[in-house]
Amino acid sequence: MEAMTRLRIDLAYDGGGFYGWATQPTLRTVQGTIESALHTVLRVPQDDPDQRLRLTVAGRTDTGVHASHQVCHIDLDEALLERAVGHMNVSGIEALRRRLSRMLPDDITLHRVSRAPSGFDARFSALERTYVYRIADRGSEADPRMRGFVLRIDDRLDLDAMNEAAATTIGLHDFGSFATPNPGGTTIREVKYARWERVPVRPLIDATGLAYETPAVESGLVCFTIVADAFARNMVRSLVNGCVQVGLGKRDLDWFAGKMAVPLREGSTGPIAPQGLTLEHIAYPADDQLAARAEAIRAVRTL
Repeated sequence: MEAMTRLRIDLAYDGGGFYGWATQPTLRTVQGTIESALHTVLRVPQDDPDQRLRLTVAGRTDTGVHASHQVCHIDLDEALLERAVGHMNVSGIEALRRRLSRMLPDDITLHRVSRAPSGFDARFSALERTYVYRIADRGSEADPRMRGFVLRIDDRLDLDAMNEAAATTIGLHDFGSFATPNPGGTTIREVKYARWERVPVRPLIDATGLAYETPAVESGLVCFTIVADAFARNMVRSLVNGCVQVGLGKRDLDWFAGKMAVPLREGSTGPIAPQGLTLEHIAYPADDQLAARAEAIRAVRTL
């Protein structure tokens, strides 16, 4: 039996051209695109059931959602990994990174391919995930270059009210009003941080005496940053939608608190548009705690 190597892959993608992360038979997805490239680079037939190259990801993003830093892993036997070397005088892992980077489309970028430490599981070892949702409301000027990554809202948002709503999400809760469980799973999650902020207008050049000021591209945008141990399906976008309804004055804080208190899914707490959402960071524990974390997180949580 060949020795197996687990590789950690750190990557980013523009989700606008993908139907989410998870492989679907007839649709373009991030996982499907990368796995297809792996089969090509390693010369493994995609219809060979005994050598199916499968990625395990930290968090499956939905259709149209972006990632500036996603993490996944794959298990390969050493002999298969050496196929990537060819005439290059580099390790199998570095050869795979180079060939895979050239094979992937422009809307996927590899940050790093590395040998995973013992006990590492991209999904179950993760301590927390950080998402940011970006909005251009009436209080900001929407830069057309950001149109694929920012949601435009015509009215000005009340950030104070939205932060009062967001504060009720912090802690261990059942987010059943704002999420859909996986089969056999739960919507109980622990939110560690949730806050709305308007990006201050920042000049590109920090100097005095200039006749004009060129702002940074994110200046004036409204950003929602949320950190949790994990997220259920549609959870972030649904929480954003709930907060936005409060911020526009369409719903009050008692309504939002009621949704948190009674985890019942219904139409008013559906997900907002996907383009404003980006997965920004995945955090992991120290190497000697990876296996224990993965074992603990596999247990079904309760309140």
